[in-house]
Amino acid sequence: MRWTPGDRSNIDDERGSSGGGRRVGVPIGLGGIIVLLVLSWATGTNFLSLLDSGGPPPDGVGASRPVAATPAEERTVDFVDAVMKDIQTTWQTLLPDRYETTRVVLFRDAIRSACGFAESATGPFYCPGDSRVYLDLGFFDELQQKFGAPGEFARAYVIAHEVGHHIQKLTGIESRVRELQRSQPPGNNAGNALSVRMELQADCFAGVWGHAAAQPGRAARGMVELEAGDVDEGLRAAASIGDDRLQRMAGARVAPERFTHGSSAQRVEWFRRGLDTGQPDACDTFGRETR
Repeated sequence: MRWTPGDRSNIDDERGSSGGGRRVGVPIGLGGIIVLLVLSWATGTNFLSLLDSGGPPPDGVGASRPVAATPAEERTVDFVDAVMKDIQTTWQTLLPDRYETTRVVLFRDAIRSACGFAESATGPFYCPGDSRVYLDLGFFDELQQKFGAPGEFARAYVIAHEVGHHIQKLTGIESRVRELQRSQPPGNNAGNALSVRMELQADCFAGVWGHAAAQPGRAARGMVELEAGDVDEGLRAAASIGDDRLQRMAGARVAPERFTHGSSAQRVEWFRRGLDTGQPDACDTFGRETR
């Protein structure tokens, strides 16, 4: 990827005021998913679809202190800011009358959001309550080392996916799906199926941005531009976090009725659909078969 550092105006840097404590709740995220899948498998409860309801802060969270970071980490902060700016510029063009800007909140170890408290093991997540994306930069190392998805575009895909959930909130999709999930009787797997469609749509929305970023000549204008091999990195990332693969990694049998994010094949299919078309209308996972 080719990108230019900016002014970090798309970042809320909470690395110096987060950390410590124990997790009080579990917001939706991409990482930490293996542990949650094991719990879901054992109990039949969809832990991945639950948002934390909040409560008193864990000990140590909120204590401000200087940020000690390596040059490599600071470059990653610049990368997140550049990608976030580019993603938002794309969506401002696609949804000129509806898009509202958001920010990435960077944290370490644990953080409080309007959706409650989370540890870094939960992974990146979007909180509808405060319209923010939350990210511990350590997840990028996990993405490469645990899930086998290295590369900058793999990281950018994660950010773009979470912004996809922001698009769902702005367009009313998120609220309608949550209402439908709440209306489901206990033990009904329809709630999980709705979660899958939500996540696959966020993958497709991530691909819509990737389509824009693949257009030539963008780097000369100070924008993000994909290079040869980047798309493969993104598709590899999408495949690496499919529910079927994660269930196998957790030592469990593949149980489609307990999927919450979609299979590897589904995630790749919908991400590629966005990449190929560049059109949000192509991302109607609720009106199409997701196989």
